[in-house]
Amino acid sequence: MNRTTAKHLIERYFRQLTEGCGNGNCTNEFCASCCDFQPLDNNSAAVKALELFKINAKLCDPHPSKRESDTLHPDSGANGNTLLDDTMSKTDLSPTKEDFSDVHYLTENTVCMILSSCKEKGDYSALIRVIGRVFSNTDALVKSFRKDKPNTTKNLDSCKPADVNKREKKSERTSEKMGASSAAALPDEAPNEVSDPCEVTVDIDAVRRVYDRLLSIDQVDAALVNALVCLTPNTELDLEYLDVYETDPDYLNIFIIVMENSNLHSPEYLEFALPQFCKAMSKLPVPALARLSKLWSQYGLPHIRRMMETFQQLITFTVVSNEYDAENLVNDDETVVAATKCLKVVFYASILGGDVDVEQNEDDDEDSDSDELTLHELLGEERLYKKGPRVDPLEKELGVRPLDSRKPLIPFEDFINESLNDVVEMDKDFTFFKVDAETKFSFQSCPFILNIITKNQGLYYDNRIRMYSERRLTALYSMVQGQQPNPYLKLKVRRDHIIDDALVRLEMISMENPSDLKKQLFVEFEGEQGVDEGGVSKEFFQLVLEEIFNPDIGMFTYDDDTKLFWFNASSLENEAQYTLIGIVLGLAIYNNCILDVHFPMVVYRKLMGKKGTYLDLSDSHPVLYQSLKELLEHTGNVEKDMMLTFQISHTDLFGNPVLHDLKEKGDQIPVTKENRQEFVDLYVEYILNKSVDRQFRAFKKGFLMVTNESPMKYLFRPEEVELLICGSRKLDFEALEKTTEYDGGYSKDSQIIKDFWETIHSFGEEQKRLFLQFTTGTDRAPVGGLGKLKMIITKNGSDSDRLPTSHTCFNALLLPEYSSKEKLRERLLKAITYAKGFGML
Repeated sequence: MNRTTAKHLIERYFRQLTEGCGNGNCTNEFCASCCDFQPLDNNSAAVKALELFKINAKLCDPHPSKRESDTLHPDSGANGNTLLDDTMSKTDLSPTKEDFSDVHYLTENTVCMILSSCKEKGDYSALIRVIGRVFSNTDALVKSFRKDKPNTTKNLDSCKPADVNKREKKSERTSEKMGASSAAALPDEAPNEVSDPCEVTVDIDAVRRVYDRLLSIDQVDAALVNALVCLTPNTELDLEYLDVYETDPDYLNIFIIVMENSNLHSPEYLEFALPQFCKAMSKLPVPALARLSKLWSQYGLPHIRRMMETFQQLITFTVVSNEYDAENLVNDDETVVAATKCLKVVFYASILGGDVDVEQNEDDDEDSDSDELTLHELLGEERLYKKGPRVDPLEKELGVRPLDSRKPLIPFEDFINESLNDVVEMDKDFTFFKVDAETKFSFQSCPFILNIITKNQGLYYDNRIRMYSERRLTALYSMVQGQQPNPYLKLKVRRDHIIDDALVRLEMISMENPSDLKKQLFVEFEGEQGVDEGGVSKEFFQLVLEEIFNPDIGMFTYDDDTKLFWFNASSLENEAQYTLIGIVLGLAIYNNCILDVHFPMVVYRKLMGKKGTYLDLSDSHPVLYQSLKELLEHTGNVEKDMMLTFQISHTDLFGNPVLHDLKEKGDQIPVTKENRQEFVDLYVEYILNKSVDRQFRAFKKGFLMVTNESPMKYLFRPEEVELLICGSRKLDFEALEKTTEYDGGYSKDSQIIKDFWETIHSFGEEQKRLFLQFTTGTDRAPVGGLGKLKMIITKNGSDSDRLPTSHTCFNALLLPEYSSKEKLRERLLKAITYAKGFGML
């Protein structure tokens, strides 16, 4: 069905709903002549007509009396209210050339001509009418500002319009006569093939020049606002019900032209026009959104940033203008949701326009889905526990991921909207993300707009639900098998044999029942009374890492300059040891524990599926990076000056030199100006990937044993994964002081508390880290900084010689009310310096 026929049918439904068929005995419930029919206003009838068209509902034949009435009064009925005719075109009923009523689409020359005429008369009313008529009509705007092509016929601006129902026939009759005149092509013609996604028929430079002229005139700006209000409802309906983009790809011109308006962020647009426009734009099919994103990626930074700020401003304006709570969710705000979807298009444009690496990907090590039914599927919970990361439709269409971006045009941080993060209810949003994705919008489907604190909450909910699920399944299995339930991942270890005890136990679990790794971790130190509510686990992880990263073991090498660890290519340890280290890192994320791990960023990029590249050397191997950079930039004779071959040398575990040929007979192939890029690529591939392939694959395997079903890969970028594992390195004790709570008789005005904070602020960096370790179980700040740490200081008796104690599980410090500031400092320093072990208080 072509567009003209569809439009004719919709108009018939509209008349049937508003006027009826004329038969007083009509039984069609969708006809105004039916005695049971409830009258509708024009707007409601328009929406209903589209719904009836979509389901192919019954259409009444006009009653003879109705046909006679229509014959006597041919202009009665819809009279300009037809669904797809814009109300602002009513001024076109009596066109006169003096007011340019014969102009039905615009070019730059036409606008300049009208503008000059209006300036001479000192009256812009004619320009305002033309702007209103064209910018409020989808067909007119699609045809406007077309690029010139060879042999374009002249005076196309004065082409008289054809009636909507006659356009298709007229275009067929005149197609040969019009030739290559794309500027005069009518939108009802056969759609153009979109060979190049970035190739559009709009002359974007001309549109920008026109806007520069028009926006300086206040009355014209107001006309543009009103026109956009009239344009967007029809556009939204076209996209939702008529699939107009599939039949006419040039329909995208509407959004290209409107988005060039540099005033879209102004208050006049924010209240009504821009929200409606965003709703219409969000209805575009994925290929159209991808085409927009590719087109915008070729714009300059100022244009992309302007569009980003426009959508951000609309989101912020809407959020601060409304109140949200658990009942009135921001997820249900159509304006915020639509603007976020539009912002996603700009987000990917920023990625495409920056430095992108889509080729260097690691092989996917994740297990393929089994054909066997899992217990989750039998219980009907497969939606909550489906494996693998999500794939965003727009991301798939574009063939690029945020992970592929080395440097976007606009920093990722600029896409985060803090106002939105303050009001989003992550427990509800998580449910929409995991269960109701088809019917409810989740902001986790657009993770770029969320800060790491908000995303970490979503990850926390996901981890906890999996823990509870494993606990429930364990109870179910134990009931069936008559065994004692074991709902936790229990590790009982000796402090002096922590590696042997922990890693052997984890190895057994990973081989026998890997799903047990998804249970909540519960650690017990042999001979100690501490009950693990989180604090014991923190110390367990710290002690394990201290052992693992001990240079004497030889699993990792340590760089004194960068203070970072890297995999030892010549390590004598087997793969199982590296797998267990990966499990430990995965367990830390899964159990919300922060680790003191010092890896270069390339490790986290590799964990998320990217290979190490030349740029990654800058922080993992900075000396080598500088040497290779000098080689690439050398302007002299590379072969004679550098005297390098395709054979490289590195040291093994014992400091002995090891030779490696990057190519066959590499020692006989000199490095020249022509092949130096190949030499650098092979060198980097060997150092960051091939030489440590065995160790890293085992490490990644262990990590994925715990995190393979987690949304982490979808929600977080590599630098954010590092924050999840390691926490923040910046310690802001001023923020910690503001958020600390007091109990047992203490308050922020107590003298001992004032002395306490003065003492803490006077500590050096190392002493502050020791205090943090003593109180919380880790010397790192959590995601979001120390201000997100809820520390409690409780009174533990009057003045005495007892040392301060802590409950690391609850970040609680038990502080006696010492008699002096000096005694407080002395007792506190002794406690944090010699603290080790757990007991029951």
